[in-house]
Amino acid sequence: MLSTLPYAALRAFEAVVRLNGFGRAADELGMSQSAVSQHVRMLEDWTGQRLLVRGARSSHPTDEGRRLAEAVAEGLGRIGEVCQDLRTRGKDGTTLAVTCLPGFAINWLFPRLIRFDQAHPDISVSISTDPRPITFAAGEADVAIRYGMGQYPGLHVRKLLGESLTPVCAPGLLAGEAPLRAPADLARHTLLVDELKPVGGRLPNWEFWAAQSGVVLPRPARVRRFGQSNMVVQAAIEGLGVALGRDALVMDALADGRLVRPFAMPPVPSDYAFWLVCPESALSRPAVRAFQAWVLAEAAVCDKSG
Repeated sequence: MLSTLPYAALRAFEAVVRLNGFGRAADELGMSQSAVSQHVRMLEDWTGQRLLVRGARSSHPTDEGRRLAEAVAEGLGRIGEVCQDLRTRGKDGTTLAVTCLPGFAINWLFPRLIRFDQAHPDISVSISTDPRPITFAAGEADVAIRYGMGQYPGLHVRKLLGESLTPVCAPGLLAGEAPLRAPADLARHTLLVDELKPVGGRLPNWEFWAAQSGVVLPRPARVRRFGQSNMVVQAAIEGLGVALGRDALVMDALADGRLVRPFAMPPVPSDYAFWLVCPESALSRPAVRAFQAWVLAEAAVCDKSG
């Protein structure tokens, strides 16, 4: 019987129920919403039961569906614990797999990681910058740094860094042919746009910044869109346009002068933040506890300096 179980469909169904939607499940699993929907329908056909009540904006499980989702979640959790145990046996708990988005890794974590290595030379850290949401049940990572609203049910969650928004650019743009002195001057410049995926709350984009700042965002001369935050920051450093700086990602470039704030305006608080996330069971490992203590201390220094 076990060899005939539709494992991919079971995993997709459990994600839909746990995350309360096809879109979030698709993001976590790295597949399209239609593929997730097909998996669920196939599972309903295979079981001969209706498992989900689909609505225009949300879906919820039937009694049978809830029972199945709980069983799958329990099974995946147990599998994850065993995989984690197998991965760490024989390593004395001295290896640590951390996953985060590329922009955060390049602009914040990597420049500071040498200090963790110096403080804990016995712990080998592996950083993954896969932009897809991590599923700890698969044993893919020990710790994740996630970006969003902090809603990660069933996991240990600590707020790492809050976020504020401010336009930034290379110093050379301030006094060029089209000087930057006020938001209206953006009409003569290229706007660098970070194509963020919504994860609840209000997206920290240019429109949000303008509304919160009480200014009218002019139509820019050009718009350049990027799929990764580190590319936005690098484009701004290279003088290719004006970016909406998210402070965790631009604080170092502002500190050393590679970027400047063109407008004398206070930063705008964002709804989003960076969060340290891991399974509760992972905290039994000294390496995980050491990394958590170190990264929270580094974040606290940034908050004070900001």
